Amino acid sequence: MTTTTTTPRAAPPRRPRRLLFGNRPTRSPLLRALVKHSVMIITLVLMLYPLLWMVGASFRPDNQVFSTLGLFTGDFTTDNYRNGWTGGDQLNFSRFFFNSLTLTVLCIAGNLISCSLTAYAFARLDFRFKKTLFALVIGTLLLPYHVTLVPQYILFNQLGWVNSFLPLVVPKVMATDAFFIFLMVQFIRALPRSLDDAARIDGCGHWGIFRRVIVPLSIPAFGTTALFTFINTWNDFLGPMLYLTEPGTWTVSQGLASFLDATGQSAYGSLFAMSTLSLVPVLGFFIAAQKLLVEGIATSGLK
Repeated sequence: MTTTTTTPRAAPPRRPRRLLFGNRPTRSPLLRALVKHSVMIITLVLMLYPLLWMVGASFRPDNQVFSTLGLFTGDFTTDNYRNGWTGGDQLNFSRFFFNSLTLTVLCIAGNLISCSLTAYAFARLDFRFKKTLFALVIGTLLLPYHVTLVPQYILFNQLGWVNSFLPLVVPKVMATDAFFIFLMVQFIRALPRSLDDAARIDGCGHWGIFRRVIVPLSIPAFGTTALFTFINTWNDFLGPMLYLTEPGTWTVSQGLASFLDATGQSAYGSLFAMSTLSLVPVLGFFIAAQKLLVEGIATSGLK
């Protein structure tokens, strides 16, 4: 007696699902690219619309600033820029821009010098309590700025520094920005120590190694530090409001706030015009240092 075995028939292969977004390509790559680019363009327009509306409102008369949600209207005027720039003795925006530029340059120089020297010490030197001190420096990132605001103001007031740039510049010279110290430490640690040994054989000490080896190779980290310091200092309002009380020492942020009046007589047209001009230095500095910013963040271990 013979037994016959029947082999079960294999199930037909399932047809793969068409995915518009996923790892599997669709039958229409053109449709997929069109949808992706459309989504990105719509997102970009939504993000840029408030900025573009502000630019358009700066060219409208004061009585038409909030008349429409459109970007541009039929009435076009440049009086807002002229009136905002020369608004009288109390609102001299040429002076405000000069003060902000001076303060920003001093803060950038202070951060670059102090933070780079501190970062070199933590990355290359060996001394007692090195890890503990570095942990304390990083721990200051968790300390809110408002906690130290009152003690610092009392100290600077007793020193007679109020109504000057010293309370805003001196802390930068003392390496108080722990974020930039951490960024430079990570960058310097990525540099091979063999370069230090080669410089030491040539007769360089720590200062020579720092100046001849570390600084030229750390230009991306320096550019990132300079860019973030520029943006933070240029946009800072709380610090100048506390320490700069005379109109002759005001910065751009204080000048913009002076356009707003609690009684309802606010000059919104001039406010938007000067706000547009205040974005030009930040945008220009960002475009100039964009390559250094990307390279500095990518090579310092920050994600």
